[in-house]
Amino acid sequence: MTSKQDQEATLISHLEALRRALLRSIVALAIGIVPLFLVSPYVLDWFCKQIALQGGLTLHYFSPMEVFLLQLKISALLDCVLFSPYIAWNMWQFVLPALYDNEKRFIRSIVVMTSGLFIAGVAFCLVVCFPLIVQFGMSFASTTLQPVFGISNLVTLALWLSLAFGCMFQFPLVTYALIRAGIVNYETVCSKRPYVVVAILVLAALLTPPDIVSQLMLGTPTYLLFETGLLAARRYKGRTQKEVHPENAPNIAPRDSTATAPETETVETTATKAESPAVDDIDFAAPSSKFQVGAEKDADNWKPY
Repeated sequence: MTSKQDQEATLISHLEALRRALLRSIVALAIGIVPLFLVSPYVLDWFCKQIALQGGLTLHYFSPMEVFLLQLKISALLDCVLFSPYIAWNMWQFVLPALYDNEKRFIRSIVVMTSGLFIAGVAFCLVVCFPLIVQFGMSFASTTLQPVFGISNLVTLALWLSLAFGCMFQFPLVTYALIRAGIVNYETVCSKRPYVVVAILVLAALLTPPDIVSQLMLGTPTYLLFETGLLAARRYKGRTQKEVHPENAPNIAPRDSTATAPETETVETTATKAESPAVDDIDFAAPSSKFQVGAEKDADNWKPY
């Protein structure tokens, strides 16, 4: 009864710690959204200027509340991005007591690599890909067909593409982790390259607008990152094989099929063969022992029945 009460108390304490971590995160997000909403007009103006400078076009909005809702969306996004380290620290403090030292190091490395790859994907999207996508859309303009872009559509497209690029840039980390964990084999992944290319193109088509430019801009760097993950897994595999090589493990004797048996074993085998009589010399009619049934009285002059 006491152990059950202890388990219930432990569960309640864990839930209480999780509640405190979530509450602190929500309060931080609620406090930060107010000043960030005041900053969002400047961010939106900077975005419009960048689009205008790159493409030479004027952005429009088509409903009275469109700009307000767009600024609210931008402020919420900035709030989540800026306070994500504090939220991650709260979650880390919650799971920290239940982890071993090697698990702590593994999670730290995963968090650092995931964050770096996500930021690299977002930066690559906003700096390189998104301006080219806008220019590709404007290339269809003519004297009878003029483009009119809405600010909400462009901002939504930029946010969606940034999320897609950030997620797809996790591809090398996923590939390396699956191979290192032994879930998939390195040679199997290398032999399935055509299927991986098809899967990357399908994901790029699902995560981007229905145009070939954005799909190729997402699929090409994703495949290069996939090859990077394979290269890292290959180096890890080579390092592992080097560590278990017989030259690096002198206590492990290599197996040699041509190696001869020890001399003592040869001598014992020869002696055993010398002591044991040949099959032709055995008299199967003679008793093998004086205590054999039927031979107790006259074992020396024994004759078969």
